Amino acid sequence: MRGISRLISLFIIGGIIVATVIFFTKRPKNPEFIVIEYADSLNSQKLVIKEYGLAIDSFHIIRGKIGRNQTLGSILNRYGVSQDTIHKLAMESTGIFDLRKIRMGNPYKVFCTQDTNHRVMHFVYEHTPVDYIMFSIKDSIRVSRQEKEVNLETREVSGIINSSLWNAMIENKIDPMLAFELSEIYAWSIDFFGLQEGDGFKVNYEEQYVDTNYIGLGKINGAVFYHAGEKFYAVPFVQDSIESFYDQEGNSLRKAFLKAPLRFSRISSRYSHSRLHPILKIRRPHLGIDYAAPIGTPVVAIGDGKVIKKGHTKGNGNWIKIQHNSVYATAYLHLSHYGKGIQTGGYVKQGDVIGYVGSTGLSTGPHLDFRFYKNGYPVDPLKVEAPPVKPVNEENRASYDSILLITIKQMDGISMPVSSLAEASQ
Repeated sequence: MRGISRLISLFIIGGIIVATVIFFTKRPKNPEFIVIEYADSLNSQKLVIKEYGLAIDSFHIIRGKIGRNQTLGSILNRYGVSQDTIHKLAMESTGIFDLRKIRMGNPYKVFCTQDTNHRVMHFVYEHTPVDYIMFSIKDSIRVSRQEKEVNLETREVSGIINSSLWNAMIENKIDPMLAFELSEIYAWSIDFFGLQEGDGFKVNYEEQYVDTNYIGLGKINGAVFYHAGEKFYAVPFVQDSIESFYDQEGNSLRKAFLKAPLRFSRISSRYSHSRLHPILKIRRPHLGIDYAAPIGTPVVAIGDGKVIKKGHTKGNGNWIKIQHNSVYATAYLHLSHYGKGIQTGGYVKQGDVIGYVGSTGLSTGPHLDFRFYKNGYPVDPLKVEAPPVKPVNEENRASYDSILLITIKQMDGISMPVSSLAEASQ
């Protein structure tokens, strides 16, 4: 009988383990985990639920959020931690976490003893949804910076553009930050200020979760954008240890110049040799493009280059000019202020924030006057053909072609929400 009882016990234990595994594998978003310790007797079974690696049933836990002007010291002092211990924790934090960066509104948890004294054993501050700092005073003073488990879920989405890419995301219950990701991927090949009603997109991408909470976008696994009757594929591929996006011909989507120096604004005035100046009320050339955008909107360098001019004039207001190579240069006018570290003679990379939209100089409202020069002469920025960067190497072509076919098949398998001009272009 004893052998049968032991067999039944092991069977039940095995069932508990299997059920636990099934339960938690069906909840992949939750990083908390259960550890089951068992011996020969069912009476010795102990179910331990851990959070931040601490057995939560062993502590009295206090949850809170960082208040205005609160510090680590003021919080711990409120829970009875001595000033001497707080000072030691601060010293131990050096090189691990800058205590001045504790943010108001961020959550924290205090792990205390379960007796009536509720003596503090651990203090956990969540710096980001992923990063947390553990301050331990149970046996010795210890400070460690750790990360929660981030779980990824693949999602396939599509949308039709009726007004803007941003609104299309909202209408289809998609994180609108995906609009920014697509605008960066296609920044060199699609003019997002010229999107048309009926344009559309399909995307396969990852979403990141911590503690069952959505925290942001992950990797883009592939995309196709329908614009002006054409398909624009974006296929991720690693070449020379760098992952970039390529089109169906194996050409890099990245070009020497971005299509525009800022995101999601509108063109309020185009390149013209005879425009009625809104302030001077006379006709004169407007050798650039005006992008209307709110004050403070980041302005980025459309390409690598050297800052050859930075200053203020009565007409241009705060402005910057960048020489990209022996042929091309660009200028950015009416800035409210400059990007960090931008100096005449300094170098910038494509996408670096060089300034912010303003209304300085001869300006009727917040906008960016963007100018393009070729061999020293102004040209229409919308008509400049940016030179491409390196395509897929011949030796990598077979690998790329197989990934391309997979991506195309994935995109073909995603249906559009409704029939549209974009769908008709398939």
